[in-house]
Amino acid sequence: MKAVYIREFGGPENLEIREVPDPPKPTGTEVLVRVRAAGLNRADLLQRRGHYPPAAGYSPNIPGLEFAGEVAEIGEAVRDLKTGDRVFGITAGEAQAEFLKIDHRLLTRIPDVLGFTEAAAIPEAFITAHDAVFTQGHLQNDETLLVHAVGSGVGLAALQLGKAFGHRVIGTSRTQAKLERCSEFGLDDAIVTANEPDFAAQVLSKTNGRGVDVILDLVGASYFEQNLKSLAPKGRLMLVGMTGGNKTQIDLGTILSKRLTLIGTVLRARSLEEKADATHAFAADVIPLLADGRVRPNIDRVFDVQHIRAAHEYLESNESFGKVILEF
Repeated sequence: MKAVYIREFGGPENLEIREVPDPPKPTGTEVLVRVRAAGLNRADLLQRRGHYPPAAGYSPNIPGLEFAGEVAEIGEAVRDLKTGDRVFGITAGEAQAEFLKIDHRLLTRIPDVLGFTEAAAIPEAFITAHDAVFTQGHLQNDETLLVHAVGSGVGLAALQLGKAFGHRVIGTSRTQAKLERCSEFGLDDAIVTANEPDFAAQVLSKTNGRGVDVILDLVGASYFEQNLKSLAPKGRLMLVGMTGGNKTQIDLGTILSKRLTLIGTVLRARSLEEKADATHAFAADVIPLLADGRVRPNIDRVFDVQHIRAAHEYLESNESFGKVILEF
């Protein structure tokens, strides 16, 4: 089969499309998926550079965390899927190849209204956002959500889910243009963080001095101090990304006095059972919203997999608004 292959760790010039052995025949609860499209994520850029190795059992040379395709074969213990079913899901690696072997519990049927390319833009972004904001962050009732890097794939997913469930959503971005585009997804309030990340005063002003209840932070260390100031009493800070660094000073006094909760979360490193739980929750809460159009994938650009180097260069440019997709 053909696969995206990292010849050696480094820049995009080290990427190629290579013939590699097909996965072994699926057994037990396993399913073989013929991949038709796969999402390109910043984790793939890190893996290409040698900074984000996959879990044991996955090749460090074949990236890919999300995919959409057709069931090609099933193991003898699989009862809920059959050959030909259209499915999508998350994996710890190797999704950017023509075939992927995966446990059936990490698969969800694609709604009829979506094609493979659209479906490939969904799993990593929407499962991450739903799990962080609702399952772990417990956003509820009339609470307010703050989403950093709201124009990213996960950020747009969180924005849409927040609005679909009736919450006020404040978003930040380094560019005004991305914030303006987020208005079509229902963004209530926008904050530009082009220079120094000094957003807490604006958050407090927009919330009558109270602050927000949940923050989805895709940036990391450079936003940490301002995040603590922006949270309301009993607020929850969900740490998902570290594009702004991974080390910071912590004001314990603010955490104690506000009774804040800080949670770090990542999908890739979880056990199969934990990923299956997140996938099940996504299927129950988000698939109906996708099926009736209340939320939708946002695709910025689609590349034929043969142009993998150009796709990496584009994602690294930070010009994208939403997801970058590879078609097979």
